[in-house]
Amino acid sequence: MRGKSASPEDTYRHLAVYTEVLSRIKSDYVEEPDMKSVTLGAVNGLLESIDPYASYLNADQYKQWLKSKDEHKAGVGLVLSKKFGYVGIVDAIPGSPAAKAGLTTTDVLETINGVATRDMPLAFAQLLLAGDPGTTVEVGVLRFRKPEPQKLTLTRAMIQFPAVTAKMMPDQVGVVDVESLEGQNLKEAAAKVEDLQKQGAKRLVLDLRHCATGSPEDGAKLANLFLDKGLIAYTEGQKSPRQDINAVASADITHLPLAVVVNRGTAGGAEVAAAALLEDKRAEVVGERTYGDASIRKAITMEDGSAVILSVAKYYSPSGKAIQDTGVTPSVAVAEVEQAADDDGAPQANEPPPAPAGEDLLLKRAIEVVTKGRTDLVSAPQGSGNAQGSPGLTPFNVPRPNTQQ
Repeated sequence: MRGKSASPEDTYRHLAVYTEVLSRIKSDYVEEPDMKSVTLGAVNGLLESIDPYASYLNADQYKQWLKSKDEHKAGVGLVLSKKFGYVGIVDAIPGSPAAKAGLTTTDVLETINGVATRDMPLAFAQLLLAGDPGTTVEVGVLRFRKPEPQKLTLTRAMIQFPAVTAKMMPDQVGVVDVESLEGQNLKEAAAKVEDLQKQGAKRLVLDLRHCATGSPEDGAKLANLFLDKGLIAYTEGQKSPRQDINAVASADITHLPLAVVVNRGTAGGAEVAAAALLEDKRAEVVGERTYGDASIRKAITMEDGSAVILSVAKYYSPSGKAIQDTGVTPSVAVAEVEQAADDDGAPQANEPPPAPAGEDLLLKRAIEVVTKGRTDLVSAPQGSGNAQGSPGLTPFNVPRPNTQQ
């Protein structure tokens, strides 16, 4: 019980409430309800209320899901979670059919091939989106500030995760762009960092925008490239004892000043890395609050062959924040989207001006932070993207002493 579970009395009391509501629906609703649909809706609502990545699959759906895990089908490149009872988009994998169609973090899938996603299990939505290369799937998309759903036809393709890229910028700033932690990208990131140092880089920017694929374990390893000691993250669950993930000195490859860039599409392993580097004071994090997705998930089978897929342990930052619950809040907040507008299309008051066309505002701020230090931005005018609070903090661009043996 470990003091974390509800007492049996509380559990039975909540079940009694559920049973009474179910009874009232059956006896007093305006028409004879479909109790199977009512129960399914209740189960999905229960799961979403505690875990936006959980799914309940009936026996047939669970069999399909298990079969799909052994197949390498094509897809559209969406990372999903539940949102408002529907299937929400965490992000579209860069270069994927979904990304090319303009789907992004704030969008919600209302339908998939004409089937409403309301109360649809998340894992089943992923099954519907998968298929043979070259086949199509139609999705109804609800977009921010647009009341009518938009119909899009996406052509499935074998998803290629974006490669790690790097470039040298003025002032000897090296930028490493990691849009996925899948495959060999962790090794590629390490190679790019070492190559930039050989080219003469004196400062680094780690760009983790739209990095929503890859395991939390790989996120911890990514952070370890820049850390030689200390706690990176830990996992813990009701039945899962705390497991600490500590930095290994031999994995640390650089002590150059560092800034990290994130946005709303940053999720999973990238969030673990960003949180560790921020809380260790190894780097400032520039951009928008991340999505919130870092846990260990498990399929738990039922007697009738159905299954519940849910988080059995969460990843926590060194300070004890559950990343799935809070995401990562940047120390230097910069909005990536254009300023909000009212119903007449006019800019709202107190909104920062939008970035000029073609300008990468987040990268620009990150370079300013890593070259000038955060304290130089604290007194900047409103809308310039400076971090709020704590003026006078020591800049994070002071090189750390080399403690490697």
